[in-house]
Amino acid sequence: MSSHNLEKGSLDGAPETSSTDDNIAPIQHADQQSTWSWETDEANPLNWPAGKKAWQVGMAASNAFVASLGTSIITASHDQIMSEFSVTSTQAILPLSLYVFALGLGPVVGGPLSETVGRYPVFALFTPIAGLFTLGAAQTSSFVALCILRFLAGFFFAPCLAISAGLLNETYKKEQRGLPSALFILTPFLGPGLAPAIGGFVCNRKGWRWAMYTMLFFTAFAMLITLVFGRETFPPVLKRRLAKKRGIPLTEVQRQEDDKPVMKRMHEFMTVALIRPVHMLFTEPIVSLMCLYVACEFATLFSFFAAVPFVYQGTYKFGVENTGLVFLSVVIGCILGTVTIIVCEVALYRPKVAQLPPGTTYPEWRLYPAMIGSIGPPVGLFWFAWTARADISWASPTVAIIVFSWGNICIFISTMQYMVDTYHGSVVASASSANSLARYGFAGAFPLFTIQSKFTIHPIRVTIYLSLYLVYTNLGIGWATSIFAFIALALMPVPWVFFKFGKQIRAKSQYETATF
Repeated sequence: MSSHNLEKGSLDGAPETSSTDDNIAPIQHADQQSTWSWETDEANPLNWPAGKKAWQVGMAASNAFVASLGTSIITASHDQIMSEFSVTSTQAILPLSLYVFALGLGPVVGGPLSETVGRYPVFALFTPIAGLFTLGAAQTSSFVALCILRFLAGFFFAPCLAISAGLLNETYKKEQRGLPSALFILTPFLGPGLAPAIGGFVCNRKGWRWAMYTMLFFTAFAMLITLVFGRETFPPVLKRRLAKKRGIPLTEVQRQEDDKPVMKRMHEFMTVALIRPVHMLFTEPIVSLMCLYVACEFATLFSFFAAVPFVYQGTYKFGVENTGLVFLSVVIGCILGTVTIIVCEVALYRPKVAQLPPGTTYPEWRLYPAMIGSIGPPVGLFWFAWTARADISWASPTVAIIVFSWGNICIFISTMQYMVDTYHGSVVASASSANSLARYGFAGAFPLFTIQSKFTIHPIRVTIYLSLYLVYTNLGIGWATSIFAFIALALMPVPWVFFKFGKQIRAKSQYETATF
């Protein structure tokens, strides 16, 4: 029995600290008896000052922003890479696509590892390693090395995207978690929106290598925040430290955990990291449908990295730098979506929670933003599809991207919070890994589905930009974008169904879920 399963409820395997402590025995003094309580101890992250908690959110957000920035910061360097390395257009996409795939694989290792050594070491170690691989990518003269280094950079940047949810769960109580989690999740969406704008200017004026150096500047900033303000938040690790520092005897259960054989630890690691996420992805309706919904919308967001250059450079004759600025519409939509999340939190969620006993809440109440935002993707995509033409101002499809992005982030944040409140224990880590696998896997491979019926292609062409370019070239802007709009329309009922029947679906789960 692992130590993080000794207490109730967690996110990414992080214990919900509202339960009684089972790991450290009471302190017995000679002159009086006093009982030590983790719930009231100042070392408990839930009892930290607001400022210290905010810095942990800042650490997680800065690392997540850097990870997401790398997805599209070299968008504008496609022709430069082709020319410098004498590769085809298809091959020139690989450095980006491999990075995206790596973001889906990294959390599979980083998430469970953080439940062994703690959250902070993963932040403090993995991000610098990713920075070194990014530096290598900036200086390499080999295209093969560039692809490998970009993949490794994405792999080591990725864990912060998975374990940050656990950090938030350990730092804020369930009823207080909505606002900080919404602000945190905003940052991985700001990266893909800001990166093309930054990369458009940097690559156009200084070359693609400086896009990598720009990544290093942001990496150094994230490392600075991590080293200066970052703290460990994983309760089992903190309790062990307190036991050692204060001379508190460990219970027999925890001694058994510390003495557990390496092979048994490896088996548990593989279960949480690989076996269970895949199993949940195919057997748990909540995980399957939510991951499918989020993955399709996330992949559609990435499809705009191909659609925007095609539309604005081809139809509206924008330059590289102006095309990059169009992606700021994604940022605006994400900010508006975050505001929507906060309004729903304050006006709908918290008043309902206040009517229930402390520590009790219905997970389905987290779905209000997703239900509201579900109209955004189909409306925005159909709007973009049939207004992106020369006789209509470029402003119209740009506003459509805002509408899509607004709905997209509402869906993403809301459904993630729903899964977090639904599952308990280390199962949440597996659900989060399943979400990452589906999300970034679709982001890299999703375009294949839209061209499979019309083209016979080599597997290497399963890349974001080239595949979408072929779609838009052969189907036209209207019908190519409408494919994604119809998918969004078909998935629109998902949050509504779970809001209505979520309790019954949870009751049939083979994993530990909320029972109220």
